[in-house]
Amino acid sequence: MGFPGTWMTESESVLYRVIPKCACSTIGQIMFYSDHGRFFEGDIHDSTAGLHKWNQEESQAPITERAQAQDTYTFTCVRNPYSRVLSSFFDKICGIQRNGKRYRGNLVPNLMRKYGVEVEGDFDQIASFRRFLLFARDTIKYRRPMDPDIHWSAVAGHASTLVKNGGRYNKIISTEDFQNGIKDVLKNIEVKHTLDIDNMPRFNESEGHGPKRAHPIEDYFDDLSMHLVYEIYKQDFVLFKYDAQDPSRKAPVAEVDLDEVHAKLGDS
Repeated sequence: MGFPGTWMTESESVLYRVIPKCACSTIGQIMFYSDHGRFFEGDIHDSTAGLHKWNQEESQAPITERAQAQDTYTFTCVRNPYSRVLSSFFDKICGIQRNGKRYRGNLVPNLMRKYGVEVEGDFDQIASFRRFLLFARDTIKYRRPMDPDIHWSAVAGHASTLVKNGGRYNKIISTEDFQNGIKDVLKNIEVKHTLDIDNMPRFNESEGHGPKRAHPIEDYFDDLSMHLVYEIYKQDFVLFKYDAQDPSRKAPVAEVDLDEVHAKLGDS
């Protein structure tokens, strides 16, 4: 399997396991800047040089060597399951993507037909999201009507590939305390170019793809949808210390236990 979704600076100062919908665009740009003193022009996911990525064949050997040696600072970033799955809905289901089309071709028409999801005009966001959540559950638990998409599959599943293949995390930060978390990462690595995290540009590549959220996060989740979210993302809640009982409580309720993460992700 190797190390899918893993990026590393060309200077090999830091390894990062990408987790979709968890500030990955911003983190990639910070890594790029730390080596080159400038941001990548465009979406960092489109870069093919200046940053080691597992999907670039020439990057696989250095990533494997550094990850398995466990001598390069390694981190990832996680997010509250409630806000992450809701963000996936607005970005990938309701939004028009950078290519001017709907995400994954016929995915949205199929969702409209089979699950009653609406995405056009002044639609009922709450009702459509809850129907999407049934679809997300079906893809993750039953792999139907399709395999789960990376944007709503569990964070723990993404994070586990690095552990199962011989890597180890030095730090797991959260999007909810991103600035402090990424500052702590940068304190622990050698960078060629320092960056003012507090005043850097924002890189939210999905922003503006879809309609604005019309309600507070907690309004989208009734008892049934909270049950579905916990069914899908139980390991995320447990390992990364999020409150499954209160969708409005975004931040983790405790520090992540790295030993617990490695023990459980290595066995999962």
